[in-house]
Amino acid sequence: MRRLTPFYAVKSDNFRTFVSTLIYYAMKDFIYYAPTRVVFGKTAEEKLPELIKDNGGSRVLVHYGGNSARRSGLLDKVFAMLSSAGIYYVELGGVVPNPLLSTVYEGIELCRREHVDMILAVGGGSVIDSAKAIAYGVPYDGDVWDFWDGKAVATKSLPVGTILTIPAAGSEMSNSCVITKNEGLVKRGFNNDICRCKFAIMNPERTYTLPPYQTAAGATDIMMHTMERYFCNYEDMTLTDAIAEAVMKTVKNSVLDVLENPEDYRNRAQIMWAGSLSHNDLTECGLEKDFATHRLEHELSALFGVTHGAGLAAIWPSWARYVLDKHVTRFVKFAVNVMDVPNDFFDPRGTAVKGIEAMEHFYRKIGMPVNMKELIGREVTDEEIAEMVRKCSRDYTITLGSMEKLDSDDMTAIYRMARG
Repeated sequence: MRRLTPFYAVKSDNFRTFVSTLIYYAMKDFIYYAPTRVVFGKTAEEKLPELIKDNGGSRVLVHYGGNSARRSGLLDKVFAMLSSAGIYYVELGGVVPNPLLSTVYEGIELCRREHVDMILAVGGGSVIDSAKAIAYGVPYDGDVWDFWDGKAVATKSLPVGTILTIPAAGSEMSNSCVITKNEGLVKRGFNNDICRCKFAIMNPERTYTLPPYQTAAGATDIMMHTMERYFCNYEDMTLTDAIAEAVMKTVKNSVLDVLENPEDYRNRAQIMWAGSLSHNDLTECGLEKDFATHRLEHELSALFGVTHGAGLAAIWPSWARYVLDKHVTRFVKFAVNVMDVPNDFFDPRGTAVKGIEAMEHFYRKIGMPVNMKELIGREVTDEEIAEMVRKCSRDYTITLGSMEKLDSDDMTAIYRMARG
């Protein structure tokens, strides 16, 4: 693979090669598609019946997770609004973090039996992803897992809308859907634009009662969605970089405030909106996403059942150090523009390393782990690493990432670095 030469390492006798490398990694052509209608603010929920009817909904599955949505009174409010508007509904709760295929199967059967024509997800990313998977499965004649297994491509889907209660995954505006197969705990993602939510209702007040750990893990996930796009081989998209840096810095600063004051509406709103912008492809325009850290973490959370955002924090520092030396200038830019590290022009690598260290300090400050031992409370075994690598590499048949293509040996090395 052709790699971008760090600016500080360019010599005059190699200038022609350097210029050709820059041209090779110039801005990438792109299509930006973000069809989700966002209704944001304290009164956003009042628009629910109108939004459902505007999208052809008359028989709705209300899909949610545990009891928090019920305890908060949100579900009762949703049911009352639907009933008043003459919209028939059925409900299915029980979605867990790292949503399970078994729940998806249950939802598909329920929707077919009740002739559901729209799905409303009330919750965070896990609930939305489960809703999307059900929406794929209802009109499909085969096993919905075929889409995640690469055996089929979805061409139809029920419409999905959401009332977002946990800003983190960005699924409310993304085309992605991550599901865990119960058998073998295989966690995979499937991307298709037809599953993008028709609408997303976002009321920051609904996030006031989130536990601090969940708030911090959500902020970590939001930042990582942008970091997975920011760390790339393309250098010419200055505007996209500036947007990405603003998203990352805003979340970094806002989460510290809401951890001190959970009912800080302004900063809760910043985090909630950043969660959508970080994963609706805006910070990818002209660039090429990497997502190696996400793929490595998927196997970690599938195997150990950990919170996704915390798993990302445990993996990213090791991934960063592993790829650093081929991409020093990019890491310097992150260190200076996002983590506020002073730029030592005489030691670019030192500046880059300080940026990674500053990120680790931030993770610890908000209660996130920086390695797997801190995450699960013990050292991960060689056998467990081998199993994660096997699943992550699809039995050693694929690589991860685009900034650096990682084979199974690279995956093993990163997991070992992340042991702690």
